[in-house]
Amino acid sequence: MARLAQTAGLTDVQSEILATVRQFVDKEVIPHAQELEHADTYPADIVEGMKEMGLFGITIPEEYGGLGESLLTYALVVEEIARGWMSVSGVINTHFIVAHMITRHGTEAQKQHFLPRMATGEVRGSFSMSEPDLGSDVAAIKTKAKKTGDGYVIDGSKMWLTNGGSSNLIALLVKTDEGAEKPHQNLTTFLVEKPEGFGEVAPGLTIPGKIDKMGYKGVDTTEAVFDGYGIGADMVLGEAPGKGFAYMMDGVEVGRVNVAARACGIAIRAFELAVEYAQQRKTFGKAIAEHQAVAFKLAEMATKVEAAHLMMVNAARLKDSGARNDVEAGMAKLIASEYCAEVTQDAFRIHGGYGYSKEYEIERLMREAPFLLIGEGTSEIQKTIISRGLLREYKSRS
Repeated sequence: MARLAQTAGLTDVQSEILATVRQFVDKEVIPHAQELEHADTYPADIVEGMKEMGLFGITIPEEYGGLGESLLTYALVVEEIARGWMSVSGVINTHFIVAHMITRHGTEAQKQHFLPRMATGEVRGSFSMSEPDLGSDVAAIKTKAKKTGDGYVIDGSKMWLTNGGSSNLIALLVKTDEGAEKPHQNLTTFLVEKPEGFGEVAPGLTIPGKIDKMGYKGVDTTEAVFDGYGIGADMVLGEAPGKGFAYMMDGVEVGRVNVAARACGIAIRAFELAVEYAQQRKTFGKAIAEHQAVAFKLAEMATKVEAAHLMMVNAARLKDSGARNDVEAGMAKLIASEYCAEVTQDAFRIHGGYGYSKEYEIERLMREAPFLLIGEGTSEIQKTIISRGLLREYKSRS
């Protein structure tokens, strides 16, 4: 039997990219992940390796210096990277979302300005919607941009920026006064260029220190505080004030496929660790894999990995086809993240007491998996999106 999570119908180019990434993960990521994660150290050498492979530009069109690959290719690459260390996939996740938004909705001038440098990794993107007092209630955003002459002044605080310190471009969703009746039509996305680092990185923009997290170490998660920050009107995404919510939701939709892919990657690694350990560890005169209780658990874990992978691939292919995939992306994110948590915990149980030791990789996965239950919307938010979509499709005629 081939290993889990195989994908049918890939092109030779896709297969070659995935083989290269898998080799990179096995040689350059997995051997160093434990040390870097425990030290909460940014994976600078690994990031340089991803730059050399062109991964920062994997979906950016060739005319702007990228590889011009599909969302499916990107998702499968992320699955491979997350299998090695989820934090590394986090380095390119927000970058990918911002590049997608600029490619789909940016003006030609914005594409020319950002995309070639994003393709090389010279410019790395982060993505900001959340605030200290809100999470999924995007319409309640308080950070404001006030029009002043030929630009805007931004005031407010944003929260949970992945790569907030290490990025030099933020896709920022704020409130503007567009006079619209619906709150979400008064939201605008700005492209904020900034230096890397922490503290007051630009006049009116402060990136405080890293937020200390249970897991997801190595990659920096920060706040961003705007206090009279000036920005030109040409840095409104698409030069279209009031359309920021729609642009961000497009980004989140592909982000949910990404989170599903990351969950698949962690689940695959958890299964690999469990099935190997179960064949080595012996009790009562035989390997624990030969005990029915453990064998059945491995069967359930593998089935969950396969189901999550197939749903993730389906959601990615739908988006690539141009079809609406909000329901499918929500389903994929929901089941992949929940199954990831379950598979990881089962792997932890199979390891017994050793699973609680920091010497074993499964301990790290146990701290990483919960993040995916909340990233890009909680499971409850996914259920809301899914149910609304189903009711839209199956609207009663009575």
